[in-house]
Amino acid sequence: MDQLLLGIDIGTYSSKGVLCDLNGNIVAEARSDHSMDIPKPGYAEHDADEVWWKDFRIIAKKLTDSVRHGDKIIAIGVSAIGACVLPVDKKGQPLRPGILYGVDTRAIKQIEALEIKYSREALIEFNGTRLTTQSVGPKILWIKENEPEVYKNTFKFITSTSYIIYKLTGKYVIDAHTATEWNPLIDIKKIAWDDRFASEITTLDKLPQIGWTNKIAGYVSATAANETGLPEGIPVNFGAVDALAEAISVGVMNVGELMIMYGSTAFMILFIKKPIPTNELWLEAGVFEGQYEYSAGLSTSGSATTWFRDQFSQDLLKLQNFGSENAYAMLAKEAAISPEGSNGLLILPYLSGERTPIFDPKARGIIAGLSLGHTRGDIYRALLEGVAYAIRMNLEVMNQTGANIDHAVAVGGGSSNELWLQMISDVSGIPQLLPEKTIGASYGNAFLAGLMIDAIHLDSLKKDWVKIKREIYPNENKKKIYDDMYLLFKQLYEGTKPIVHELADMQK
Repeated sequence: MDQLLLGIDIGTYSSKGVLCDLNGNIVAEARSDHSMDIPKPGYAEHDADEVWWKDFRIIAKKLTDSVRHGDKIIAIGVSAIGACVLPVDKKGQPLRPGILYGVDTRAIKQIEALEIKYSREALIEFNGTRLTTQSVGPKILWIKENEPEVYKNTFKFITSTSYIIYKLTGKYVIDAHTATEWNPLIDIKKIAWDDRFASEITTLDKLPQIGWTNKIAGYVSATAANETGLPEGIPVNFGAVDALAEAISVGVMNVGELMIMYGSTAFMILFIKKPIPTNELWLEAGVFEGQYEYSAGLSTSGSATTWFRDQFSQDLLKLQNFGSENAYAMLAKEAAISPEGSNGLLILPYLSGERTPIFDPKARGIIAGLSLGHTRGDIYRALLEGVAYAIRMNLEVMNQTGANIDHAVAVGGGSSNELWLQMISDVSGIPQLLPEKTIGASYGNAFLAGLMIDAIHLDSLKKDWVKIKREIYPNENKKKIYDDMYLLFKQLYEGTKPIVHELADMQK
């Protein structure tokens, strides 16, 4: 008889689940796809029941159906997209769709008002980071000012993971990592709700209980067991943000270890020795009490390459549909012919504004240096290099805080692009490790579930669960070329910012 650990992650466009034994061997996997609602420009929403809970139920039933006779699921770990906010009434019913993380920019005016009232410096000192579109406090204030009936009837403001755990256990909880994204409502040093800046946003009794990801939040209820197929009474953890669970899934957990997640956006997590407030990154709690990390995120990376493929590579997509090589792989081959620096081309990859470190929702993409002699391969390479420069900007800020980056671990769909991975190491000067398995956040959740009940030990993560297949080292000769281009990249952003902002205001 095998004891099994269940991990489920609810993402922006799809959700995934995995069943593992105590050694990290995969017994079964499942997924469910969904869409993101954009009711108007700058808004991003999910229906909590039709996306978050529906996906969880579908995946849980698929996985429980795959359990062999005699095997037993003993613990559940959950993660979901971070920094969301969902108002629910006293019966736990959602009062509106969930407002998503930093891609939802509706609360810019509320951010500006809070910074004027309290000063950015005071907010950073208290919360460890500035208010951004990733912050939940301003979004609650937006609800208060724009949907007063919803605000009036709200019993609790919770997040995506919180809602899943509530449906499973009846408990209103939030993990410490996610809670630190709810600024300015939390004291970053105490990891506790605080009303110092909360008076015009909400009362603290409307916020969920904070706990650590490796602790038990509650147990699967009879109702939840009936809806999901899970056995009643299984322990459920406090949950996690998907990116944090993804970091755990590839063995990133110690000080100096950096995860670079190559998805539709690029996301980075670096575990650090002590919490130092920053104006350019997100300072957040980690998995365990006393643990902190810096997070950073681009607004576009993989989504930029998808845009390029769909708009300028229809010929390659047709070949792909007729059985030829993947269109991305063919574009990568074209880009590989172009030399470092893309024959004098620079691209700012800010096709949907930018998050860290510039926090500029009005940033836009720019192609600079274009001539009649340039090819599609040059332009595509310049786009890949632009993302690499944007990642380097974040890593430099991390170093400037005094945090030390020992190495990075690459994960996500973009990590299959060998050219891009080497380029990012060359640009940043950081070696990258490639794990044998890159299953994703659900795998990290399964590990955290086992850790929660002491079924496995922390050292088994790198001993049994995560194996590194190879390492990518920076090419110092290429880095010298990229250093010059990187300086021009930063100058290009600063020099064009006023014009780009005016252009952004013209866009609908």
